[in-house]
Amino acid sequence: MNFSSFSSAEVSTSDDIRRYNVVGSRCFSNFFWAFTLGTGGIYFGLTGISSHLGYDILPFIHSNNIVFFPQGLVMCFYGGLAFVLSGYLWLTIFWQVGGGFNEFNKKTNTFRVFRWGFPGKDRRIDLLYLLSDIEGVRLEIVDGLNPKRGIFIRLKEKKEIPLTRVGQPIPIEELEKQASELAIFLQVALDDF
Repeated sequence: MNFSSFSSAEVSTSDDIRRYNVVGSRCFSNFFWAFTLGTGGIYFGLTGISSHLGYDILPFIHSNNIVFFPQGLVMCFYGGLAFVLSGYLWLTIFWQVGGGFNEFNKKTNTFRVFRWGFPGKDRRIDLLYLLSDIEGVRLEIVDGLNPKRGIFIRLKEKKEIPLTRVGQPIPIEELEKQASELAIFLQVALDDF
């Protein structure tokens, strides 16, 4: 069984234990945007600074036709903003924000959700529940302009814990298969909403 919505590889599988990785912020799109924003930010910033100084800092930057006020100043602002956003993305990638695992253990009768957050006193998010507290597995499929697709664990105390990552929608067939396999493993009901 391969839960690609959790990760491309399953850490551990046995008859009694299922453990799935959750990628979090270390996905391709974050690497792409961090690199693109950083490169663009540096280029825009150096172009704006070159227009202020009156000569090209780098040979491939041609700022002769750019007046510092207002175009050069705006380019410096956009370059700085892009560089800050790139730095934020690189930090979330470095800190593995949102990454972790979901573990279902029939030997200890526990369900564990572990995620990394932002640095601080609450960086480690580690939730532990009894398997007997799980009432069901819920599958959510909302199509439209902003599609949402996910698998949730529904607890008896009316809490719902998302198991799938935020981001690109998972194909419906794959999501349904994963949810049904998990419901069979946990021996609970599968709800569709």
